[in-house]
Amino acid sequence: MRVLVLILMLLAPPAFALDPGEMFADPALEERARAIGRELRCLKCRNQSIFDSNAGIAKDLRVVVRERITAGDSDREILAYVQDRFGDYVLLKPPVAGHTYALWLTPVVLMLVGGLAFAAYMRRPRRAPEALSEADRAAAQALLKETP
Repeated sequence: MRVLVLILMLLAPPAFALDPGEMFADPALEERARAIGRELRCLKCRNQSIFDSNAGIAKDLRVVVRERITAGDSDREILAYVQDRFGDYVLLKPPVAGHTYALWLTPVVLMLVGGLAFAAYMRRPRRAPEALSEADRAAAQALLKETP
């Protein structure tokens, strides 16, 4: 069984997100493209950057980033170019703005509400167990005697 798994793993084609043909020859430009790409979200894969995704739209965005670098755009201009076409969602770290306050504040509010609810639960007075009536006590003792 282990041999079969090993053979299947060796025969499986490798999954490379980045096609070597789309890489820059200059390592500095390549690193710049990757740094910009780490800030852009794959629109299909949701929580992957365009350099971590094999999706077609991610490849298209990688090509756009490289074209904009070749055209001489700055990093901010490239990010603005892509953001203008796809909205704030394409950024892995969307800006804090009036329309994104809910996105940024919801986790904080939920943590505060949960913490307050937990504190209120822990501070409430404990009730003493209710006393058993004589009939209940007799029935419980009868059950204990019956069990072996």
